Amino acid sequence: MIMHIVLFKLKDRRPQEVANAREKLMELAGRVPQLRSFEVGADIVRSERAFDLALLATFDSLADLQAYQVHPHHVQVGSHMRGLAEAIVSVDYEK
Repeated sequence: MIMHIVLFKLKDRRPQEVANAREKLMELAGRVPQLRSFEVGADIVRSERAFDLALLATFDSLADLQAYQVHPHHVQVGSHMRGLAEAIVSVDYEK
């Protein structure tokens, strides 16, 4: 199983903007067949060093993760999020 974790620090960190960005990310749920599990959470501590959103997704294989990366819904949402984000970091690992 492949774990895909992405953290987003938004340019506009107001709670409503974080909620809007979370909703945009949630558009991926159920639209990409390779996703085995998917969740997006908003940070509740809101410290200066914290990121605003965390996306956690699981895939059966590295090939499924790679198919997700080029899926049209992911490409569209990813482009939107890059416009909102000050920083995006990710890690992918095998569980």
